[in-house]
Amino acid sequence: MDSKITWRRSGARRLQSCKIFDLDEVRFEPPEGGEARPFYVLEVPDWINVIAITDEGKLPLVKQYRFGIEVNTVEIPGGMCDSGEEPLVAAMRELREETGYEAARWSELGWVYPNPPVQTNRCYTVLAEGARRVGEPQLDPNERIEQLLWPMEEVQSALADGRINHALVLAAFQLYRSRS
Repeated sequence: MDSKITWRRSGARRLQSCKIFDLDEVRFEPPEGGEARPFYVLEVPDWINVIAITDEGKLPLVKQYRFGIEVNTVEIPGGMCDSGEEPLVAAMRELREETGYEAARWSELGWVYPNPPVQTNRCYTVLAEGARRVGEPQLDPNERIEQLLWPMEEVQSALADGRINHALVLAAFQLYRSRS
């Protein structure tokens, strides 16, 4: 990294601990020196997204209410990695919990920083091929999910026309497209 743009961390304090993130005030000194300035950082567990594809070329998707924007969004299954949990293991767990599906073949496609100005985490994308429904979803107490099963052509159309507009889902499909 170019040392001319590296800020030096000079201290931090926890402002709030929440179930899904911690809020810290972190002080950084500018690269040219001078007084440290406060910045606010969310310490967030890593996330995963799962692009699951059945042998028939259909994708199990979820539609769920998002409290930040107060609307339902169409997404691929995903969620947070539990403490110490590897992204691939979290992907398997989240796919099963949110959709009732398991898969025959798994591969990691890559990761992105969801919001690097204020968050510390990564969002991993995992491909699950040979997906098949093995049971009912096992939702968390605060999840209300509508199950969808769309052919790849419909997913591609929804990505293009804005029916799928979650930034991390768009990033996941970019990683998927770039693998070939």
